[in-house]
Amino acid sequence: MTTEPHSAAAAEGEVPGDDPSGPIPLRLLPDTARVSGHGHLHIGGCDLVDLAAEFGTPLFVYDEAHLRAGCRKAVGAFDGGAAYAAKAFLCAAMARLAISEGMDIDVASGGELQTVLRALGDDDAAADGDVAQRVVLHGNNKSVAELTMAREAGVGRIVVDSFAELDRLDELHRADGAVPRVLLRVTPGVRAETHEYISTGQADSKFGFGIGQGVAIAAVERAAAMSSIELVGIHCHIGSQVFRVESLAKALDVVAEFAAPLFGEAGPAAGRLEELSIGGGLGVAYVESEQAPTITEWGDVLSSRWAALARQHGLGARLVAEPGRAIAAAAAVTLYTAGSIKEVPGVRTYVAVDGGYGDNPRPMLYGSDYTAFMPARAGEPRPDRVRLVGKHCESGDVIVRSAPMPAGLAPGDLVATPVTGAYGYSMGAPYNRIGRPAVVFVGGGDARLVIRRETVDDMLALDVR
Repeated sequence: MTTEPHSAAAAEGEVPGDDPSGPIPLRLLPDTARVSGHGHLHIGGCDLVDLAAEFGTPLFVYDEAHLRAGCRKAVGAFDGGAAYAAKAFLCAAMARLAISEGMDIDVASGGELQTVLRALGDDDAAADGDVAQRVVLHGNNKSVAELTMAREAGVGRIVVDSFAELDRLDELHRADGAVPRVLLRVTPGVRAETHEYISTGQADSKFGFGIGQGVAIAAVERAAAMSSIELVGIHCHIGSQVFRVESLAKALDVVAEFAAPLFGEAGPAAGRLEELSIGGGLGVAYVESEQAPTITEWGDVLSSRWAALARQHGLGARLVAEPGRAIAAAAAVTLYTAGSIKEVPGVRTYVAVDGGYGDNPRPMLYGSDYTAFMPARAGEPRPDRVRLVGKHCESGDVIVRSAPMPAGLAPGDLVATPVTGAYGYSMGAPYNRIGRPAVVFVGGGDARLVIRRETVDDMLALDVR
């Protein structure tokens, strides 16, 4: 097969990492991943080859132990102040898992809110009726219906993103008298070193009240004077897939300096800063050449920085965070079956699989890189390079631009991409009416279906004749 460099960073030697031609490194796989004596990869005690035969492909396989460990690390790193960012990956099983491990859940739409509330409505963890208090509602353009739903459910916090939203909350209060607890989302003017589509902390952003333009001050002054809401904190989020924890810490510096005169003894919101949310965004390693901070390292740096800033400025707010990708991404692999193989002499070899853009749009949207391996030959070197592509009718339907593979990959072989637990299923779509994959959670040698495969009948059910 024609070969090509795995990635620019690896080719130029800019980032230390594992050999991209060697066996798939365990650090890119879920916590319980093990290579058996006959070379098959097992996750949660389950053979991936057997899972593909039982549930079909494409298939998302999540390591439940990995998910639980990530939740526990987040809760520990932020002294209990951690909310799982549902947009990374959400289903009923994931909502129950996060809540059971002590996390709150942040949602970004009415659909995510309903999923969480319904998933936990008959759960033991919800028996006391307090689960809604552990939900945080986000969104830059929340509708009146979404705000009404959140208020009626009694969600713990609403993160307000605009003056228009303050107007809507005022109108709703006049109708029912409810007073929700809110945080104001501010943009600190700190640009994350990430793709422009997932950079949100700069002044030029659709999200939040800008600190640098004086808009955030006006928002705090207005919110503090309103009787229709209870202002309890500030929220900021500078972007996603951020590798430099120092960038996140810098945002804390900006927010602390901003908050001190407003929430201090003489400020218009004196004594109201109970909570400061730094959001999420911690990056994860997707390929052999990348290294990323751990959740614990992230929490240690930010918690110590905030403790110092709080003392300096006389602020008593607790620091909270909203990790999503850092918990879910490396917890899963996606299994595919190879179909057609096309070699373009002197250029590259294309290997088409039975999924693609519909289950992982990140490469097409952001140019995101991934790696790959063969679950039946997980312990073998991967000297060949192929372009792993999907079956959707787009030239940009590329899953891995330069996928390392063992020699001799053939049609019908099982291939896998690791670190696909975040923003794969949740951003997927039934393009070309190819249904989204099934999702299984594995642990203790057992696999349980948590999302069934989407069928053409599901899509036809939406058609109105």
